[in-house]
Amino acid sequence: MSASVFGPAAEPIVVDVWSDVVCPFCYLGNAVLKEAVEQFPHGSSVQVRYHSFQLNPEFPAGQAVLADEYLEQRFGAGNPQLAASHANLAARGAEAGLDYQFERTMMVNTLDAHRMIHLAKERGQELPMVERLFRAEFTEGLDLGDHEVLAGLAVELGLDRDDALEALKTKAYEKDIRADLAQARRLGISGVPFFVFDNKRAVSGAQPVEMFRKALDVTWQDRAASGA
Repeated sequence: MSASVFGPAAEPIVVDVWSDVVCPFCYLGNAVLKEAVEQFPHGSSVQVRYHSFQLNPEFPAGQAVLADEYLEQRFGAGNPQLAASHANLAARGAEAGLDYQFERTMMVNTLDAHRMIHLAKERGQELPMVERLFRAEFTEGLDLGDHEVLAGLAVELGLDRDDALEALKTKAYEKDIRADLAQARRLGISGVPFFVFDNKRAVSGAQPVEMFRKALDVTWQDRAASGA
């Protein structure tokens, strides 16, 4: 990386991501973005930042149901579109190294899971926590509304269990989460995953890796052209 490209500050390309840990498309989008950054010649100069979003903010806290049962109640049992979506995601996910187990996936209120992401961010473990929560949700079928489960995942990443439980008990990071949600509304984000590159161009949905590579390439070219 040369100073002529980024200037003396050597500021990274920033990718802001809005997602929710019970969103299967977000899990895939996270994996594809990661692959794109790994392929990108200047991947070490990319910073990914996650922002909270809730697909089902009205879902009762403290409750958990199988996601398929929840979706069947909303869209009807045996919905062919749901089955087709699961099959498509499972196939694309397998290509990206993901193991979707939709029959085990739980629907919960994700506010406390987002608290764990913000806690992990303070400890330099934001992206590992996002990935761990996704795997817990979509492969292991864990209840991400359960405080003991969340604290256990935090410990796996080297965080302190008492710190995690205290953050959950005191409803920590509420202001940060609400700020993320408010920013999503200002940007008109109604669905996730949603990716913003250097606060200039957006990619919506779990797009193919080529789409993310193009966004990174063009953003890098913008930096070079502006001498930033």
